[in-house]
Amino acid sequence: MDIKTATALRRLRLVSAPEAVSFLLLLVCSVLKRTTEFNAVPVMGAVHGLLFVLYVIFWADAWNRARWSAGTGVLYFVLSVLPTGGFFAERRLKREAEDAVVASRTVAEGAVKA
Repeated sequence: MDIKTATALRRLRLVSAPEAVSFLLLLVCSVLKRTTEFNAVPVMGAVHGLLFVLYVIFWADAWNRARWSAGTGVLYFVLSVLPTGGFFAERRLKREAEDAVVASRTVAEGAVKA
């Protein structure tokens, strides 16, 4: 895995958890808006919208660079629209990055001929 691909995956991983948290907070704010006088929906909506747009941009870049299959690309997008999906995306991306590091070290040590 080259450095640009690793960077694209890292960016997507770093924005996925905050995007999921903002989605959950937006849901809480929506409930509070309807049950109390507290209305933070405009602020949380803007924060979540920004994080979601960043996620989609980073997702498209990662899909392009990592050469994911259509199923993998769609999976990461679907995880972005589920309330807790960003946490699962972050975990999968972290595992994928760790596997790539192990594979590159194995090849560098000459244990496996590439």
